[in-house]
Amino acid sequence: MRDSFLGMPLWLAVIASVLIIFVRGQAYYWIGRGVGPRVYASRVGRRVGEHRLRRVEDLVSRRGALAVFAAHWVAGLRHAIPICAGVTRMPMPRYLVASALGSLLWTPPWVVGGYAVVWGWLEVFGRSPLAAAGLAAVLAVAVGALVAVRRRRRRTGRDADQSGSSSSAVG
Repeated sequence: MRDSFLGMPLWLAVIASVLIIFVRGQAYYWIGRGVGPRVYASRVGRRVGEHRLRRVEDLVSRRGALAVFAAHWVAGLRHAIPICAGVTRMPMPRYLVASALGSLLWTPPWVVGGYAVVWGWLEVFGRSPLAAAGLAAVLAVAVGALVAVRRRRRRTGRDADQSGSSSSAVG
């Protein structure tokens, strides 16, 4: 395994990644603060659902900096909580500390882990292209099965909603 990424030492790539994640959180905060509650009526807000965003806003109001810190580990909330923190005008010092700590603790394992996976994959492929192709096939089947299960669950949920609404319309 190499100890550099895109020509820079791995430690520098980790620091750059932490800074990128931290800056992303600040951008989301200021978007929420600038747009305010109108974010819920925006195209993205309508797609996510105002009720969901209001629940996230309630979480930010109740848990404050802890919610901002913990959001780094939860996909979806990682983006919604900073925006809602801006909407609710969470005090900047609290937000900055929570965001910095979350970025500092969440990012390095993902960067180093991703780096190890990529170089591990290249190592396997270099030693045995057949093993790499087999592993890729297994991963493709697993992803396909996951997508199929999720679609079936979503479709089953919609069918139940439609049958419930059509039976109430008749009765």
